[in-house]
Amino acid sequence: MQVEIITIGDEVLTGHTLNTNAAFIAEKLTDIGLEVQFVTTTGDALAQMEEAIRMALKRARIVITTGGLGPTEDDQTKKAIVKVFKRNLIFHENILQDMKDRFARRGIEMPAINQNQALLPQGAVFFPNKGGSAVGICISEEGRTFIALPGVPREMMQIMTDEVIPYLQGLEVGHPHKTIKLRTTGVVESRLAEMIDQDLNLEPGVKLAFLPAYSGVDLRIMAAADDEQRASEKTLTLERYLESKVGKYIYGKNEDTLESVVGQLLVDNDKTLAVAESCTGGQLGMLITAVPGASRYFLGGLVSYSNDSKTQHLGVDPDLLEKHGAVSEECAVAMAHGCRERFAADYALSITGIAGPDGGTEDKPVGVAFIGISSIHASYARRFNFGVSREANRARATYAALELLRRDILDIK
Repeated sequence: MQVEIITIGDEVLTGHTLNTNAAFIAEKLTDIGLEVQFVTTTGDALAQMEEAIRMALKRARIVITTGGLGPTEDDQTKKAIVKVFKRNLIFHENILQDMKDRFARRGIEMPAINQNQALLPQGAVFFPNKGGSAVGICISEEGRTFIALPGVPREMMQIMTDEVIPYLQGLEVGHPHKTIKLRTTGVVESRLAEMIDQDLNLEPGVKLAFLPAYSGVDLRIMAAADDEQRASEKTLTLERYLESKVGKYIYGKNEDTLESVVGQLLVDNDKTLAVAESCTGGQLGMLITAVPGASRYFLGGLVSYSNDSKTQHLGVDPDLLEKHGAVSEECAVAMAHGCRERFAADYALSITGIAGPDGGTEDKPVGVAFIGISSIHASYARRFNFGVSREANRARATYAALELLRRDILDIK
């Protein structure tokens, strides 16, 4: 069952807004066994929208648009829909009242312009929007299903998850399939491929995708078969093969995050953690505390950006800094050790490096970072070379620190 996604908006077309909506919709559709064949982006002009929708309906059984359902003049999607499907816009008093009630709960008088959002295509099915005023629209005609969603990401995500996916599953438009995502970190995509591909022989209907990000590389297994049991068996076969090849790099599955996995390891082992950060400026602490319940194991952190702060707050010897520099294995170890002592934690992590774009030397170029770890058993540090992008270097150092702790707890070499 072929699907096309259309993202509507000048801001997306010109690159001023990242097209995350299409990625989210595509992932959700793939998870229920639908095949996304095309992703189209069009501007806010009515003629462009109309052309994009007509073309999509010719080559796909399911068409999903996102954007252009707001109350302002540039929101033209409904006009394009009624032109394509030759339908009228009908006023819905109940939808208007829902909008008025929503504004009233916020203590705001509804602007008159929002009444436009109660005008909807005749004969359409509507999907409620729990977070906004633009409802989702669904029209089925001549064996094709057309769905229009708002462009505000959180609103689109809610309608897509709560309404559209169950609706499509009820139509039984997908095929039996199984999808699993194995999450890896601490190894680059090309090295993973080398370790995996040597003896890899995929069964018919099975796909393996490598999905790199700052946090690591996800291995997405997709298996289709005549029935769900067979699809699950195919998925499990490949999952076991991947675990045999790269198991030490796999930290979780599906929606697991490295920070949540590490947090659970600390809880399971009744251990506490503190952090000392230099070049990451608090990103490690922020990531750790993004996990609900992190107070069970996270004691706190210090951002020791200057040499003086490393000395005053972490007890790093000024002579060590003079001899080895702030970006060094010795400094990372001293930072971690000092942090663990000051917080009385079971574990402490430290990060010091050259994030860029300036400050590198021949011996320590931009992207070099030293990550330290200290426990009652030992204190040590590792050197990393991340790259030239400041944003990437800071993010990768943060995840590398968590992975260093995961391996230490699990005694993975």
